[in-house]
Amino acid sequence: MKIIGRIIPLLALLTLAACGDDSWIGEKKAPPLPGKRISVLTQDKQLQPELKSAADILLPPPEPNDDWPQAGGYANHAMHHMDVGDSLKQVWSTNVGEGSGKRVKLLAQPVIAEGRVYTVDAQNEVTALNAKTGKTVWTTDITPEDIDGGSSGGLAYDNGRIFVSTGFAQMVALDAASGKVIWRQALSGPMRGAPTVFGGRIFVITVDNQTHCLAADDGRVLWSQQGTTEQAALLAGNSPAVDGNVVVVPYSSGEVYALRAENGAVLWQDSLTTLSRTQGAARLTDIGGRPIIDRGRVYAVSHADMLVSIDLRSGRRIWERDIGGIQSPWIAGDYLYLITNNNEAIAVEAKTGKIVWITQLKTWKDSEAKTGRIVWAGPVLANDRLIFGSSHGYLLTLSPYTGEVLGTLEASAGVTIQPAIAGGTIYFFTDDADVVAYR
Repeated sequence: MKIIGRIIPLLALLTLAACGDDSWIGEKKAPPLPGKRISVLTQDKQLQPELKSAADILLPPPEPNDDWPQAGGYANHAMHHMDVGDSLKQVWSTNVGEGSGKRVKLLAQPVIAEGRVYTVDAQNEVTALNAKTGKTVWTTDITPEDIDGGSSGGLAYDNGRIFVSTGFAQMVALDAASGKVIWRQALSGPMRGAPTVFGGRIFVITVDNQTHCLAADDGRVLWSQQGTTEQAALLAGNSPAVDGNVVVVPYSSGEVYALRAENGAVLWQDSLTTLSRTQGAARLTDIGGRPIIDRGRVYAVSHADMLVSIDLRSGRRIWERDIGGIQSPWIAGDYLYLITNNNEAIAVEAKTGKIVWITQLKTWKDSEAKTGRIVWAGPVLANDRLIFGSSHGYLLTLSPYTGEVLGTLEASAGVTIQPAIAGGTIYFFTDDADVVAYR
């Protein structure tokens, strides 16, 4: 039975000043005022809602999941509506190493499997934590002795192994129970994005815009595919999306390829770029957010103001919008949620690309001086609330039905990595390399 988009008792985040504890239980909300939600900032091109009412939004009911085995959840990155229960409190917090700094940056979303939380810090130290208690199970530094490498790109779990993409141009496989290194494989370049594992194969993208497919058992390279090399790119990682025999690969050039999983043959190719962006960083065409494959459609967004829906089989564009972003979108039922380049949280009808609602998120730490640009991470959808983190150290929830702000909570540090959900628990990974669990 689907959930009707009406204001019901929603789980909200409350500010610490208001509640004095870690409870996230919100109060019953009054019906929203009539009228359209629009961006409150003056921009060159303002988005506006295009559907008459958000009250018709239907979402699938929340469903539990035991694991979050790779970045984005599962290989297709379509997690829909997660279940974490009706009352959340912080249950533990554990530091797992080196956080983000001037030279290195945390990029890897935690993964959860076998009752453990796996992380990699900014100095290539992989840690396994007990998911219930936060206690350290093992720690392994995967940096070779003869290499002074950069921070790792990310993690994936499959069949008792942890696969790590690294900034020193190696894929590394570890035993998930002990942390022992099983194999290493040198690739064409460093990696910033997490690997995607499906059907005994590992798919990973290097910074020189090559996709490599490796055998999960021994790391041998099965095939490689080359995209257009880009001289400049955002400091962000990305992961392929896999569904059946199709791998959808995003590159920093703005290109999207659909490849055959068994041999890397190109099925179709598209480019998520526009001619309208002319200012500085706006010229970057990077696809920073993970693409989504859901019910025969691909959804992807680029920094260069392009949000698209593509038919997975034919490569035909179903719709396109001049909307840019660097965070991974979230699909839930027939609706797509994402953060735009202008720090707007928006809901889009997945069938048509029409905007349902828009909520402007805080953009500057100092709004008057317009200094300290804030980066928002997310969203994830759990129990009728969209959950975001921010670089200025706050967590935020919005109603997925109306975009209404439900509440905020101050975090211990900035949160610029999308949280992960498994076993009724939300795991945040802060810029100080703290894993914080709410259950």
